[in-house]
Amino acid sequence: MSETDRLYKKNAGTAGVVAFDEGLRRYMIGVYNYMALGVAATALIAFGFLMSPAAMQTVAGLSFIPFIALIALGWFAPRLIMNGSKATAHGAYWAYVALWGVLIGPFVAGYIGMGMAGLVAQAFFISASIFAAMSLYGYTTKKDLSGWGRFLFMASIGFLVAIVVNFFLASTMFSLLISFGVVLLMSAITAFETQMIRNLYVEGAGEMNERSSIFGAFALYGSFISLFVHVLNILGIMRD
Repeated sequence: MSETDRLYKKNAGTAGVVAFDEGLRRYMIGVYNYMALGVAATALIAFGFLMSPAAMQTVAGLSFIPFIALIALGWFAPRLIMNGSKATAHGAYWAYVALWGVLIGPFVAGYIGMGMAGLVAQAFFISASIFAAMSLYGYTTKKDLSGWGRFLFMASIGFLVAIVVNFFLASTMFSLLISFGVVLLMSAITAFETQMIRNLYVEGAGEMNERSSIFGAFALYGSFISLFVHVLNILGIMRD
């Protein structure tokens, strides 16, 4: 039995199994609700780009700026969310959502504008299915996934570097290989993060607040959007 499972039994025995499980359920629903709202906001931003070619051109002229801002916020936001006020947590999360929308909005709008809305929908449902399966695995598995953390972090850095390199190479085949790799990586990260988010509640004896739910949503939202972008890229390249 893992240390987390022992903590679960101890905390559940103190507060009552039913009450503890109900609190965990509410906590996880809060995480997924915030994440779903973030995905919906990103979809609205993408729709805004579809309706405004001028906005799309403006973002295209920013080059690497939104990408660098997203990486920077992705690094600092967890600290702001967990250590700041509730208002700071909300601000960091929704700024992150907005930056993702600015970054991928033109990409998604481009597909829709070319009459490939069906492909976008297909990518979304494939991504949602993968995400749901891996998140369920992370939540229910008895295997301790914490040992994956170091490898997943290093792999993320490697793929990030590869994406930047391919920005200059503009190789379709390299882009396809990167996207397949990122889909596998994000699937594993989704399971890892879900277990981490669950364990935060267990180890905290159920004393989790709204900032904790926002932190969980922040982690899972980034994984889902990354998964969606690369599934869409795979489908687009395979279609061509």
